[in-house]
Formats: sequence, C-alpha cells, structure tokens
Amino acid sequence: MNEKAGLYFHIPFCRNKCPYCDFYSVKYEPGASARYASQLAAEMRRWRDTDGVFAFDTVYFGGGTPSIVDPLQITGYLHLAREYFHVAKNSEITVECNPSKDLHIDLACYAKSGVNRISIGMQSAVDKERFALGRRAGSEDVARTVSFARSAGIENISLDVMLGTPGQTLASLEETFDFIDRMKVQHISAYMLKLEPGTKFYEMQGRLALPDEDEVAEMYLKTVRTLEQLGLKQYEISNFARPGYESRHNLKYWRLVPYLGIGKSAHSFWGGKRFYYDTDFRLVPDGDGGSDEERIMLGLRLTEGIEKSLVQKPYAQFIKMGLLRETDSRIALTPEGMLVSNTVINELI
Repeated sequence: MNEKAGLYFHIPFCRNKCPYCDFYSVKYEPGASARYASQLAAEMRRWRDTDGVFAFDTVYFGGGTPSIVDPLQITGYLHLAREYFHVAKNSEITVECNPSKDLHIDLACYAKSGVNRISIGMQSAVDKERFALGRRAGSEDVARTVSFARSAGIENISLDVMLGTPGQTLASLEETFDFIDRMKVQHISAYMLKLEPGTKFYEMQGRLALPDEDEVAEMYLKTVRTLEQLGLKQYEISNFARPGYESRHNLKYWRLVPYLGIGKSAHSFWGGKRFYYDTDFRLVPDGDGGSDEERIMLGLRLTEGIEKSLVQKPYAQFIKMGLLRETDSRIALTPEGMLVSNTVINELI
C-alpha cells in the first residue's frame, strides 16, 4: 500500500450511558478495565507483525470514554503497538476525552507517550444543553481541559458539538460559537442528533423538546458559515478544521485507506475485506470493501468530492438544485446537499 494505514482501539468504558448514544459501551469498573487491557494486549500479540505489513501513521483511541481508564493503560497500549507493529514517528495519535474528569495528570502522561491530539466531548457550551444530554461537565470544565492539554504540549485539539438537541435554539448556538472562538481550537466535529433505536432518547422522543427539522437544517448551515468565518473550514459533512489539522485518521475511513480496529465492536478494512469484533472479542467477517458504490458513498461525505468518472447515473438535476457542485473532473455535495446526502447518494449509486 502507498499510504500507511490507521490503527484504532475501542475503549468501551463510560461512567454512565448518555441517553443519545448507541455505541457499544459498559459501565466503568477498574477490575473490568484491567481485564479488558489484558484482552487487548492478547489481540495485539495475535496480530503481531513479522513481515512489515502493519505500518500505521495514525492511532486513535475511541469509545466509550478512553480517558476514564488509568492513563497508564492508554500509554501501555501505545507501547505495545510500537513493539508489535510499525508506528511512524510522525503519527497522529488521538485520545477521546470527557472533560468531567480532571485530566491534568492524564494529559501530561498521554503527551509523554506521544499522544499529540485529543478530541473533547463538549456537545454544547451551554451548560443546560449539556446536562440535558446526560453530560456532567460544564463549559468551564471544557475550558480547563483545553488548558491542561496545551500545558502538556498537546496543541491539536478537537471539540465535539451536537446540533438539534433538547432545548437548543439558533440563539443558544451562538453561545457555543463564541466559546469555540475563545478556545481557538484546531478542529470541530458537529453532528446532528439522531434518535437511534435502543437509546433512552429514542424511547422518550415524544417528550423531548427538540427543534423542528427546518430549524435543525438552519443550525447546520449556520454552523458551516460561522465556523468558516472562525477559520475552521468544512472538509467533511460533520467535520471542520484549520488548514493542516484535518483528522488524518478519520480521512482514512472516507478515502478507503486500510485500517485495523482492535477491541469489542471495533471495525476494520484490510486487504479489501471488512470485519469486526463482536462483544465477546470474536472476529466476524463483514464482506468485501472498496467497491465503486462505497467510493461514491464515502467520497461524497468529503468536500473534495469524487471523480465524475465514478458516477454512471445522471446528476445534472442535483447541480441545478444547488445540491451538487462540479469542477472539470469532480463533483461534490454543497452544504445544502449534505443535509440530504443520503437521498442524493442513493440516486447516484
């Protein structure tokens, strides 16, 4: 392969399950975390590279809440990754963090082991909106975590934002933008709330004070415009960055670069095959990957778009509607098109 692959670790522990979250997670308990660490180490040994095949230049710790575990577990995983695989010296190494925990010591420990990027679960800078999402930390805790990261030497900082949440308005969203401006972070992930089956919010949906569809659409378009004004340019449906700070790891997913996921519910794309771990640490085949349909579906998530030659169906109507834009050789969704991306993509594949 020309481009190095990505390495992902799923750390499934959380203090409590957020009411909107449908990712695999379990309640944090130190003993369970220690047992999980042993299982992850055993899986890494199983994948141990003796032929130079596993060459990575991004490592990502997702969850769950990776920062809830002892920081020495995170640094231990990194140590084993470097021992068993080839991890490039200039790798982007990310840890997802929850600001409800005092991470002063953790972040210093991460930085010493080579972590150079963190993603902070903020959701909103308006405390009542955060608390409605089941988050315990307030905006002051988020600001403190950003400060701790910079003190540790970690400058590449991302904040998560959620749009269309209970009680959120276009006016309250301005408070979050003001906070982002003050923090001067390098990256924002802004997701529209989806009520996923199996979550508390899905069960409560009739009782949630949610903004309507039109208001959520305006929130999204306002987010695109405002973040660009703040120097954070959209590069994917839900992701915005200062130049050079796009998530190198996540770009691998959308560009169909191979990645290896280790841990319960972690997914992989390797050797043209997709597979994942179930919640009993068994590997499950998940079919082939890398088809033209996937290239269209994933590539159109990016503002760089896709080569026109990939698309065999007519798309001029979407350009006239302002949902697609084109250059000599490529087409890409506009921000308005990204709001209805599933509809457009389904017509093109």
